[in-house]
Amino acid sequence: MRVVILSAARGWIGTPYRHQASVRGEGADCLGLLRGIWREVIGPEPEAPPPYAPDWAEVGGEETLWAAARRWLREIPLDRAEPGDVLLFRMAPGCPAKHCAILSEACATGEARMIHAYWGRAVVESWMGSWWRRRLVAAFTWPLAENGAG
Repeated sequence: MRVVILSAARGWIGTPYRHQASVRGEGADCLGLLRGIWREVIGPEPEAPPPYAPDWAEVGGEETLWAAARRWLREIPLDRAEPGDVLLFRMAPGCPAKHCAILSEACATGEARMIHAYWGRAVVESWMGSWWRRRLVAAFTWPLAENGAG
């Protein structure tokens, strides 16, 4: 399953960044990327996200993204994340997690890499350097990955 997820994620690379969008090749934000991969690999989305402003985490204070991930994905220890798994990041201390990505290369194979929608740019595959690693707070695997597929 993780291999299929990773392949689908790579198909989104180059999609322009568009807040709240989720259309491969046309526009996506980080959540839109995950939503699009869900639709491509698993099927219809299990719930529609509510409208959200770019600063939703700074003003809301609730772990909305983390709670949604727990509803539909399976949380795993950070050190067990494998390529294809979902990562959540807290962009500032004391703020809720508000950024998500797909792990594309694990640390055991060298410098970790991830696929994510980069604000103001596009869906990219980038190094997960120390700046991102300090902000990493959670990892999840996809529901069908529980049976060991992928």
